[in-house]
Amino acid sequence: MSVFDNFDPNSVGLKDNNIFGLPTTEDNSSLIIIPAPWEVTVSYRAGTSRGPEQIMEASLQIDLYDPDGVDTWKKGYYMLPIDKNIKKKSDYLRSCSELIIGALSEGAPIDCNNQLCQKLTEVNEGGLMFKQWIKDLTVSYMQKGKKVVMLGGDHSTPLGYIQGLATEHKDFGILQIDAHADLRIAYEGFTYSHASIMYNVLQEVPEISKLVQVGIRDYCDEELEIINNNPKVTTFFDKDIKERMYEGATWKVIVDDIIASLPEKVYISFDIDGLDPKLCPNTGTPVPGGFEVEQIFYLFKKLKESKKEIIGFDLNEVSSGEHSHDCIDPLVGARVLYKMCNILMSQS
Repeated sequence: MSVFDNFDPNSVGLKDNNIFGLPTTEDNSSLIIIPAPWEVTVSYRAGTSRGPEQIMEASLQIDLYDPDGVDTWKKGYYMLPIDKNIKKKSDYLRSCSELIIGALSEGAPIDCNNQLCQKLTEVNEGGLMFKQWIKDLTVSYMQKGKKVVMLGGDHSTPLGYIQGLATEHKDFGILQIDAHADLRIAYEGFTYSHASIMYNVLQEVPEISKLVQVGIRDYCDEELEIINNNPKVTTFFDKDIKERMYEGATWKVIVDDIIASLPEKVYISFDIDGLDPKLCPNTGTPVPGGFEVEQIFYLFKKLKESKKEIIGFDLNEVSSGEHSHDCIDPLVGARVLYKMCNILMSQS
């Protein structure tokens, strides 16, 4: 007997059920979603650590029919409970990083202040702890035969998860959808900064053979140097994409170019600020430009049709800020998460 035998997908989503209102458990689900309530190094607006719980609440509004993955939800999607200790640690370390960021913004040297040096050490040690925690959790579920994905949190969160995937998958690429290049080296002194995730991935995950960035429109000289000189990195800047489209290129042609740049195994890292900020106005660092949701869904569909193997994904930087009951961000995040789950699980 299936857990879904008495489940009505046309009915209202029940709060007592799991993600998307599904009556799933850890044991009867093929896909495990790890919530990562972590935002220690955010450099502008906070709130992303609450993203997973806000997406969980909004997910009850999702209708389950998806033409890109009909009845794929029957394979079972389950989001783990939010780890209160990790969330508490994030809140404490966030208060430490705020002191450091405040001093830097005033031009104060950190290395001359013993208290701030200690706080910086705590933040960097906390990032190392979190990386190991999520790697171990990822591997433990993979060993049980589960597919595993990650829901942030800020964009620093997937490093340990990607390392966990690399214990099983060799020679894979990353499809990064983002407004930012995230190639800064220890931004603001934080080794595991949200602005350093892709630099850290290239340094710490040798199994990565390619990084394909899409929608990048906010970056510095240091990052551009890496983009121009690292053969592993191919960047489709938002400006170049838009100019090609203004001059007659279709989105399909550009998508074909993006997919052709990827190896046979692909991991997707989706920072919600890759979208037009009207769809994610409360994300940590919104940037004008970006994509419509339908454009990214088309990219995912074509990636699946290309027969490349999608091995996992993260979705991060979703936040409703101080407007938890009066904004679109969690609803957009929940729909993006559902589409990504269906694309991943419809392969098997």
